[in-house]
Amino acid sequence: MSREPFNLSHQLVFFQAPSELMSVEKDVNSADEKEPKAGDLRKVTPKTYEAEQGAAAHDRNKKESLSAYFTILAAGFGLISDGYQNNLMTMSNVIFKQLYPNDYTTNVSTRVSNSLLVGAVLGQIFVGLICDRVGRKAALVSTTLLIVIGATLGTAAHGANGSAQGLFWFLTIARGITGVGVGGEYPASSTSASEAANETTQTNRGPVFIMVTNFVLSFGGPLAVSVFLIALSAAGENHLETVWRVCFGIGILFPLTVFFFRLRMLSSKLYRKGAIKRRVPYGLVFKRYWRELIGTCGAWFLYDFVTFPNGVFSGTIISSVINNGNIKATAEWQLLLGVIALPGVFVGAYLCNRLGRRNTMMLGFSGYLLFGLIIGVAYNKITKIIPLFVIFYGLMQSVGNMGPGDMLGLTSSESYATPIRGTCYGLSAAIGKTGAAVGTQAFTPIQNNLGKQWTFIIAAICGVTGVLITYFCVPDMTGVDLADEDAKFMKYLADNGWEGEVGEDDEKGMLADQHVAEAGSAEI
Repeated sequence: MSREPFNLSHQLVFFQAPSELMSVEKDVNSADEKEPKAGDLRKVTPKTYEAEQGAAAHDRNKKESLSAYFTILAAGFGLISDGYQNNLMTMSNVIFKQLYPNDYTTNVSTRVSNSLLVGAVLGQIFVGLICDRVGRKAALVSTTLLIVIGATLGTAAHGANGSAQGLFWFLTIARGITGVGVGGEYPASSTSASEAANETTQTNRGPVFIMVTNFVLSFGGPLAVSVFLIALSAAGENHLETVWRVCFGIGILFPLTVFFFRLRMLSSKLYRKGAIKRRVPYGLVFKRYWRELIGTCGAWFLYDFVTFPNGVFSGTIISSVINNGNIKATAEWQLLLGVIALPGVFVGAYLCNRLGRRNTMMLGFSGYLLFGLIIGVAYNKITKIIPLFVIFYGLMQSVGNMGPGDMLGLTSSESYATPIRGTCYGLSAAIGKTGAAVGTQAFTPIQNNLGKQWTFIIAAICGVTGVLITYFCVPDMTGVDLADEDAKFMKYLADNGWEGEVGEDDEKGMLADQHVAEAGSAEI
């Protein structure tokens, strides 16, 4: 990718409010500050801007420090609701097949499961834009509300006159609304957590980010099954409708735990100083980041194509290899499967700084090749030994968590500059969820027409493709300060003649060519 060399006569200039406009009582960190007018701004050279940006990213007062730490924690509590909702249908599919054997057909099951994915794709794209164009807080608050509304509707779902088909259409709509919120959490929570971790612990940004994103997303699987087992034990197998409604209702609580904080949170200093809310140069963004977009979008598509259908239908798969198909036994094996998959998250967090983001991701994709071939080739024999099958199945998911599961969110939050981080992250995650929808839609036809073993062989093929895409297109940002990429991006915009407002509140300024700045300075 060719880029024009930096021209000293064509430089980045950043304007800020002049000191005479700021009174002693003015709190420069207040989010309620009145925005300065373009004509009231002073110039700062590119070198000064880069120094200020780097210093501002790590120089915080007490309120900003607390906000950064709580932003990281809130991301974890917010994304655990995503993990829970993503895995909620695993055991619900088993219940619905037993309660409505004639109505809950393959097509209905796929439609209800895919509604969350369709909503998630829309949420990731639009909330990603809101995250950058409006603000991190607005994005986070809106996703929280959508999850609460969708989960409430799902819990109360009924068909007209007791119609089973009406119930499933109601659930389809409710899950779609939930999906918009769940999808929006990805760019909103992840970008906020990445920027906050960069401010508080830049050298350990990767492990911290992984523990509050992919760990809680992965923990959502065992959590959903645990809630199901508790509800099943309390209500009994004769009250399965009560069981699934309790499981849906629990999903309302997780987003509510962070709602109040999100109303009062502060945006990161990186965002307050580098936000571009008007005249975003998307053409220049694509020109600079096209290779990175191919990497994060392509790798995420492959990962979700394999992981999501195997998560949604794992209960059905396990049920099919258990002789009596007992619901409780299926759930217990499903819980073991989810627990086996968790250690991979910790291994990925340990390796991300030591091996680097890109190498760790390639190692995880290689695991798909290994375990996918082992299970696929020996499927008819290995499924006769249920514990062995569940262990190998869990190990395949564990290496997925270690590699692309941990690294995709991390690389997507690090590869792009702050002004377009939410948009590019949301687009990458949306392409991933598109892969999940395609995989979910194709899962049953593959099983019916090619055989159940081919779902694992195809996972191995995706693993090889993932290694190649990661190697050629995913950058390794291990140890790189996010402020450094922001400074390079601003310089790139100036080199290509873009002019416009940058930053928000008291950090707002105007990015322009050097000669424009000199003219403006002469007028002042």
